[in-house]
Amino acid sequence: MQVQDDVRMARVDAAIAASQQHLLSIQDPAGYWWAELESNVTMTAEVVLLHKIWGTDSTRPLAKAETYLRSQQRDHGGWELFYGDGGDLSTSVEAYMGLRLLGVPQTDPDLTRARRFICERGGISRTRIFTKLHLALIGCYDWRGIPSIPPWVMFLPNWSPVNIYELSSWARGSTVPLLIVFDRKPVFATNPAIALDELYSEGRANARFALPRSDTDWFANLLTDLDAGFKLAEQLGVVPLREESLRLAERWVIERQEPTGDWGGIIPAMLNSLLALRCLDYDAHDPVIERGMAAVDRFAIETTDTYRVQPCVSPVWDTALVVRALRDSGLAADHPALTQAGEWLLSKQILDYGDWSVKNPQGPPGGWAFEFENRFYPDVDDTAVVVMALDAVLLADEQTKQRAIERSVRWIASMQCREGGWAAFDIDNNAEWLNRIPYADLKAMIDPNTADVTARVLEMYGRCRLPLDSQSRERALTYLDREQEQEGCWFGRWGVNYLYGTSGVLAGLSVLGLDYRPEAARRAAVWLAGHQNTDGGWGETCRSYSDPSLKGQGPSTASQTAWALIGLMATPGLRDHLVGAIVRGVAYLVHTQRPDGTWDEPEFTGTGFPGHFYLKYHLYQQHFPLTALGRYRTEFSA
Repeated sequence: MQVQDDVRMARVDAAIAASQQHLLSIQDPAGYWWAELESNVTMTAEVVLLHKIWGTDSTRPLAKAETYLRSQQRDHGGWELFYGDGGDLSTSVEAYMGLRLLGVPQTDPDLTRARRFICERGGISRTRIFTKLHLALIGCYDWRGIPSIPPWVMFLPNWSPVNIYELSSWARGSTVPLLIVFDRKPVFATNPAIALDELYSEGRANARFALPRSDTDWFANLLTDLDAGFKLAEQLGVVPLREESLRLAERWVIERQEPTGDWGGIIPAMLNSLLALRCLDYDAHDPVIERGMAAVDRFAIETTDTYRVQPCVSPVWDTALVVRALRDSGLAADHPALTQAGEWLLSKQILDYGDWSVKNPQGPPGGWAFEFENRFYPDVDDTAVVVMALDAVLLADEQTKQRAIERSVRWIASMQCREGGWAAFDIDNNAEWLNRIPYADLKAMIDPNTADVTARVLEMYGRCRLPLDSQSRERALTYLDREQEQEGCWFGRWGVNYLYGTSGVLAGLSVLGLDYRPEAARRAAVWLAGHQNTDGGWGETCRSYSDPSLKGQGPSTASQTAWALIGLMATPGLRDHLVGAIVRGVAYLVHTQRPDGTWDEPEFTGTGFPGHFYLKYHLYQQHFPLTALGRYRTEFSA
């Protein structure tokens, strides 16, 4: 269908060409794409704390961290969890801590403003558990207010309803080393020494270091009472298997360090592992510590003036999505940039058994992880996207490529959860009660199956023409039926939020080549079209995770507009009714593109932990619009 005149389609062609040129210009010589993964300032503040504890601060450019932390302070005096959120208490306390550790006096005007912001919101006593933990490490909070996790959980068998493999991969990698830290309850000296008493709104002398209780959740209160029992056992010195458990936790941590020094591919697991080994009196020059510190250094971004730390790095994810965008926008399958990227992706396939195999012993290895190195934690979402990227490119050795794809598909098939969907890192990791323990105030202790990952898997099967047995397919579709919201949208676990989830499900359903729930797709497409902004774009605030009335609402962004367009264009039976919304969305992308082929997007549209931790993928606003524009040209220029 011809819906645009030649001039307008020529503008789309020009936007595609400019975007392609930009992405090709930033490809690494090794073949991958990789851009910054931005979060809030706590990662940088916690790395400052780590180096102060280890005494390695003089060997890093931490003075530049002060410049960075100051640059992120907002006019209200606080620091944000995500762009434009009005300031977050825990984030602000950690930024304040970082600046004080860097020698900034509390009389500094920026800290005066920050202190006012923090105290007006309840001060240290109202912060999250992990903020209090970092403060307790240097004596700025009392260990009495930190939940206890008895180290003997290391000995609980895998068949037990409580064991470390019932935790999500990220919680497991961060928590096992903390078993050592929580047992030792250290208070490290730092230079300069700080107290932060000024951040207790009620005054440090009046602070109550007790775990909060719920007004409505009796089970959570029962778990809090159980925590008091653990603390009493510690005081009486009757912790069963204490030393044996700590040695087992130490061995677990050491065994999971990558040869490159990384742990779990995420900064929390890396920092906590290094803190645990500090508690065990490892030397700073021990090879394990030197490798670990070097890994942390690789997550840092240093400029002329600033030093900041990413929570993770995303080269596999970035590369696979850029490859898909370039192919969807017309680049040839054998283009040298794409063949090089394909070869690099092949080299990153993980053929070792990782933690996922504990609950899935029958599954063969063959997945991909998010990062450069993370052999214990491949994930289903990355693997599905890599398979689609590899399927779309032509490599010199197609047989090797096909064998890699077959291995990965067998692994993904083995990871389908009992509920019918797929999760990110594990199978049947859904013990919801774990999110109610006192330690779990981020509500991220588990990794259940989600609509967005399930849809990605279905899209992989359909787009790559891979066999999927009818029983597995029907279980997945039935799961998606259950997950669809009353309004017609789907929740987005790994992207913000209902725009992401709805687009992903529509993209997955559209390529299955069967009766793919046309009524469900119609309702979803109508919901998407109904949430288009007056400027032609789409946007959704991170606040929609805590306030569902904000579903699909927010200032327009390039990435979220692209997601909406991808979803709408994946409903061909309704395309005639949606064409107006599609054209306006494409016009928004074309008109907001900058002369160098890029889009600007300060908003955070990636999700770490819904309601608690958000991400800005710096390539999202580049490759997702290119994907949308490329598919638009294919669908509407004929």
